[in-house]
This record gives sequence, C-alpha cells and structure tokens, in this order.
Amino acid sequence: MAEFDGLRALVTGGGSGIGLATATLLAERGARVACLDINASGGPFVEVRADVTDEEAVRAAVSRAAEQLGGLDILVNNAGIGAAGTVEDNSYEEWSRVLDVNVLGVVRVTRAALPHLRRSAHAAIVNTCSIAATAGLPQRALYSASKGAIQSLTLAMAADHIREGIRVNCVNPGTADTPWVRRLLDVAEDPAAERAALENRQPTGRLVSAPEVAAAIAYLASPLAGSTTGMALAVDGGMQGLRLRPRS
Repeated sequence: MAEFDGLRALVTGGGSGIGLATATLLAERGARVACLDINASGGPFVEVRADVTDEEAVRAAVSRAAEQLGGLDILVNNAGIGAAGTVEDNSYEEWSRVLDVNVLGVVRVTRAALPHLRRSAHAAIVNTCSIAATAGLPQRALYSASKGAIQSLTLAMAADHIREGIRVNCVNPGTADTPWVRRLLDVAEDPAAERAALENRQPTGRLVSAPEVAAAIAYLASPLAGSTTGMALAVDGGMQGLRLRPRS
C-alpha cells in the first residue's frame, strides 16, 4: 500500500508506544515522517525534540520538521500522559500538568502546524483520544476529563477547518498495551490480577495493541478517507458498543 507516497507526516509522542507504531506504519506506506518527542524514537525518522508544554520549543520543532520534510500534510497529535485516581485524589498541580500536556499540548502543536497544513492538498489531523472520553472508568477522573476535552476539541476543529481543506478526526483506543499501562501494572499490588481485570473489561478479552491503533490513525490520515472528518473511531475491543452477558 502506498497511499502516503509523497506525503509528509508529523507524529507527536513518536518515541514509543502508539506514536512509534504510527510513525513506522506511515513510513512503511510511503510517507516521510518526523517524530516530535522529548525522547528519541530510535526509528528511521526525522527527529525533533520538544516538550509539548513549551510553546517556543514546539514552534521551533514543528518549523524544523516542516523544513526537513519539505512541508506538512499530516499531523498526528499523540503525545500525552496518564493519571490515576478519583476527582479528589490528584493534586491541583497534577490536574494542571495533565491538562497542559494532553489538551494544551494538542493546541500548541496544531497552532504551529496549521500554516503548513493549509498549503497541503491532502491535509489531515488525527488526535489520539480514548475510550475514557465516552465511558465512565473508575480511577480515571483527571485522565477522562482531558480526553473528553480532546474529543470535543476534535469536533470543533473539524468544523473550523473543513473549508480550508483540513480534515480532523480522532481515535478512541481502549486500554492499550503501552509503556504507560505497563508502568501502572508494575506498581499494582497484584500486577497479574490487575492485567486480567483490564483485559476482561474489553469484550475481546485482551488489551488493544499499538499497531491496531496505528492502523486506525493511518486510515483517518489517508487521502483515501477524504470524506471522513469530525469522527471518533473506537479501537477498543468492543467496549463502546457491546454489552456481553457474564461468562457462565
């Protein structure tokens, strides 16, 4: 498949997990790819370092990526961090930090990328959201608030930029087998039991894989999806729509 031949993509949070899987898949399908992250991706990509909470660093990094790629056609806003706890468990400092990364990080990178995307004939933005935006999950108050904001922001951006030829969509993964989830499991009282609980709440009975989310991002970013905008694509093992009977 080479639907991305000649296209230039910037993936934030491209150093690991879903971001690295996405950058790898886009490159395999013909795109030239830059990864924006605070850590190196280790892949054959243009690498630009930046913390998405630093507006000056973000603008410089996006500018470098566009210069080295010769422009931008695709932006994947994937950088984000997690948080566990109820509404009263996380400090106000952590609330500010998570919202700064997960929500304002998308704002900063998108604002820096829009001038380049407006010059593209196949401009697309894909935001990594979460099933936490639409399902009430225990111990995820702060994280859910940040991802709910991203889903609403995706719709607003899609409306704002459709007449500029820029499509905007998001993916809503279920619990994915990523470094952050593995760190959560490592500090759990019973990691095996906690993993089993996470797997069992998804109808497929397993965690979502990073390549599966990357495939959904690639679909939304592709020119072949030219009539798809303002959509949230669930990649969640059936969590959003299925209600199975308990196992007998």
